[in-house]
Amino acid sequence: MLTFDNVSKSFWSGNGRKVILENASFQVELGTSLGILAPNGTGKTTLIRMMAGLEKPDTGRIHRGCRVSFPLGFMGGVLPKLTGRENCRYIAKLYGLDPDYIEAFSYWMTGIGDYFSQPLGTYSDGMRARFSFSLMLALEFDIYLIDEGMPSSTDVEFNRKAGEVLKERLETATVVIVSHQPVILERFARKAAVLRHGRLHMFESLEEACALYDYTT
Repeated sequence: MLTFDNVSKSFWSGNGRKVILENASFQVELGTSLGILAPNGTGKTTLIRMMAGLEKPDTGRIHRGCRVSFPLGFMGGVLPKLTGRENCRYIAKLYGLDPDYIEAFSYWMTGIGDYFSQPLGTYSDGMRARFSFSLMLALEFDIYLIDEGMPSSTDVEFNRKAGEVLKERLETATVVIVSHQPVILERFARKAAVLRHGRLHMFESLEEACALYDYTT
């Protein structure tokens, strides 16, 4: 279970204080995937990064009682100077996993051929996105975090393989996905929420969340 307990987060910008969350308390239960609706610019990416532990709250506590993934597209855990192959083995050791398996899985999933033995710093945006997603799927988390604003792949074969593996993972795992488009959440979410003015309004269904979201956008 992933729990937010009275969590607040804000930033100062040229237009004043921007509130992302204000005294937010909620839970993501294992087995119940959550879709979060929020307009662009309201802090979707910051919320996902807090769930992953990449951003700290100003106040309150975030408890991760399970294995929570890094966000889809996040490249902070890998090293640009290392090759894809070397990064796989490095990350595998950090998580205490079999380096041979992580390397073989990512090589198969990415489908980037000889580039797998090249430094990540030489990859295109699309290749980096494929590598990051492949690595996330290889690690097998309890909760997978997906931010629609992260880079995505246009490679048809990669999307097919990744979709099949993700579907398999979801038989035993949970997804948290944030988006400004309800249609994107339909594939994953059993429950839904709306991020509005720093408050996360939780609903039992996407239909209920859409009613509030349509009213506020």
